[in-house]
Amino acid sequence: MKTIVLIGKADERLRVLDACLRKYFRVQLCTEGPQNAIATIKVTAPQLIVVSLSGLGQSDRGLFVDIQREARPIPVLMVGSDAEKLAFGSFYWDDQFKHLASPRGEDELLAAVCERLGVSLAQLQSGALDDDGRKKVLVVDDNANTLRSIKAMLEDRYNVTLANSGMKALTSIGKSRPDVILLDYEMPVCDGRQTLEMIRADEDMADIPVIFLTSVNDKEHIHAVIKLLPAGYLLKPAVPERLIETIEAALQPKG
Repeated sequence: MKTIVLIGKADERLRVLDACLRKYFRVQLCTEGPQNAIATIKVTAPQLIVVSLSGLGQSDRGLFVDIQREARPIPVLMVGSDAEKLAFGSFYWDDQFKHLASPRGEDELLAAVCERLGVSLAQLQSGALDDDGRKKVLVVDDNANTLRSIKAMLEDRYNVTLANSGMKALTSIGKSRPDVILLDYEMPVCDGRQTLEMIRADEDMADIPVIFLTSVNDKEHIHAVIKLLPAGYLLKPAVPERLIETIEAALQPKG
């Protein structure tokens, strides 16, 4: 399922846009201003940005300057009346931005969204876009709160599977091979080191990149983690931007 960041003032138009788009897309709603919008875009890596121009004016132009600078490859669909469009006319010289006069119905909005995404309305409505090839991330941790927290950080960008023990992780890998594994180093019974050893001992799993998560921040402990040569390691609690950066680095082809 493709991801859209929807930006605008919290009003009736934004509510209508949100309700329509959520039928077919994963929508991240942003009503908190330019800095929050850019942070949301960076974390969720959407395929499209939709902006409701309702209530926006000259003082909000910085948002679009920031999008041009920080989110250049992502197409933008700006929805509003011709009068609302006037304040942002200079941006339409840039192919990144397109304007949709306030749509008269759902099909008109969806057709414009599909055009920006480079897909057909028929594909969207048939469900053919549901599998968008997102990478699979397996998160292994014995703490339920940690599992929920990391899932919330990642689920807009990746297909996320959870396991609360090393043995359950191995079972999960056998059913559906992940592209990367986030593995808690400190777990009871079968800890992160033992789980990694079992993964590497299996020919079918050995090349899956593993990123350790650890809550212990002393020199000896970190040295022990690094000696296992993981694809990366992160201290808990994980920071979303750093977590995604580390996953993306681990997913890069080696050599």
